[in-house]
Amino acid sequence: MSSKVFVGNLDFKTTRDEVQTLFSQIGAIRDVFLPTDRESGRPRGFAFVEFESEEDAQKAIERFNGYELGGRALRVNAAEDRPRGGSGTGGYRPGGFDSGDRFPPPGKSKGSRRNIRSKKRSL
Repeated sequence: MSSKVFVGNLDFKTTRDEVQTLFSQIGAIRDVFLPTDRESGRPRGFAFVEFESEEDAQKAIERFNGYELGGRALRVNAAEDRPRGGSGTGGYRPGGFDSGDRFPPPGKSKGSRRNIRSKKRSL
């Protein structure tokens, strides 16, 4: 087990200090990470708390899973490492074209139907 726990279902008004104060009741904390939304800058409603020891992380899961903070029941469990790169959703795909891509793949241009019709009429 990892010494890092995931804390979900946080109120958007919850601060990093509040999370740190709550979880420091269990033991020494190495780091608290409260991700924010890129566009709005507000917290995303979850956090990661890293403890000095795995035992403290396990105690935090047992004690605070279901604990009410800011009127919401927290979901606390062991944090899973997110896979880096490789296959999966998102990212660069050499053979495919995604609607999120800026340009279509090189090759024959599809053009618009109107453009194709006007070319036929001009012949």
